[in-house]
Amino acid sequence: MRIFVIMMLLMTFGCSAEEDLPANKLQVGEDTYTVEVARSNEERQRGLMHRESIGEYEGMLFVFERDQHLSFWMKNTYVPLSIAYISKSGVIKSIHHMEPESLRPVKSDYAVRFALELPRGAFQRSGVEVGDTIEGLDRFIE
Repeated sequence: MRIFVIMMLLMTFGCSAEEDLPANKLQVGEDTYTVEVARSNEERQRGLMHRESIGEYEGMLFVFERDQHLSFWMKNTYVPLSIAYISKSGVIKSIHHMEPESLRPVKSDYAVRFALELPRGAFQRSGVEVGDTIEGLDRFIE
């Protein structure tokens, strides 16, 4: 019984959904965003899950080791987001809007190195569209 209680406590408190990841400033069009950077498989899988809100100029940058076709969903993600799939050179290849808690996969049409999640509509508000370049992403490639 004691082991069961300890395991339940670890599952409840030991796996914080909002463990802070390194945050960086990122210029997206006309605006500057503070983005958490998810590099490991665990960080990328957790993403923005279980967040009740994110700031208007906050988001998450997902960094991958190689170019690949990506697929994201919104399981346990409660805030509406937009996602941009971005090439190694920083070119936005596609932008999609995602529904909170949707299990529908949102796939990239191209092999890309980055995915950037921002509050829904942020790319449009910041004056960014497919074909534009996000500068400075090369600093995240190891």
